[in-house]
Amino acid sequence: MLIFSTLGPEGSNHHFVLQQYLGAQGIAQASRIVLFDDFHSGARVLIAGEADYVLQCAVHPAAAEITGTYRTAMVVVDAFISPSQSMALVRTMGSGEGAGRVGVQPATQTYADISAWPTVVHEPTVLAVQAGLKEGRYDAGIVFTSFATAHADRFEVADVIGTVCDAWIVYGRQPVDEGCAVVWNDSPAARQFQARIGQSSELG
Repeated sequence: MLIFSTLGPEGSNHHFVLQQYLGAQGIAQASRIVLFDDFHSGARVLIAGEADYVLQCAVHPAAAEITGTYRTAMVVVDAFISPSQSMALVRTMGSGEGAGRVGVQPATQTYADISAWPTVVHEPTVLAVQAGLKEGRYDAGIVFTSFATAHADRFEVADVIGTVCDAWIVYGRQPVDEGCAVVWNDSPAARQFQARIGQSSELG
């Protein structure tokens, strides 16, 4: 059985996207998911052979650090795009705007206009932002839409974000590039390229 590891806890966006990836690859039933608290832990698990692959969002704040720090022991073996869980900027019911604290995971903070809240607090995960809202530490936060739906008696949606399509990186221990670019020649983007070239040729 293949072991895939990614950032937890269960229900995180990394966990969600990894499940989508394994399903798309047709290997969900032949794989086990292990969740970790930070990407340095995940890298050590992979390097030690306790996991076969690690998934990381390419826009995660730790992506460049992880890729560089462990470049001799783990390598990028795949990349893909995937929409996130649906997201929204929510605020405590009746709190209004112009005061208080807003919690965000750094990669999400530009998804909505949060300038109405003077204090921005960074959390490591969207789930941590949700926990902060439930505990009353924040007046607003960028969270999963499912959180707003589940707690509609306490929070209202200030801005609908929806899903965000990001690039995702899969790390392994054995290189696959053989010194050349590894490209999906029949990808949707490749078909767009060919269509655009065809249109340009027709226009002369």
